[in-house]
Amino acid sequence: MTKLLAKAFDAASRLPDELQDQLAAELLQELADEARWEHALAESPSELEELADKALQEYRGGGTREQGFDEI
Repeated sequence: MTKLLAKAFDAASRLPDELQDQLAAELLQELADEARWEHALAESPSELEELADKALQEYRGGGTREQGFDEI
């Protein structure tokens, strides 16, 4: 365990039980989401490569424009 994670768990251990459980549930959900994402990426590398190639072609062809997050 990293020092930062240990520090976070130590701080969390001082929270009320209800908040500890909420934090734990959120962390477990995030870990599950990350595992699903990693699995999806591993299962479809050719599809991702095709999408990346298409996006690059659109960019090079002038079919895209830069936007900030607040413009999307």
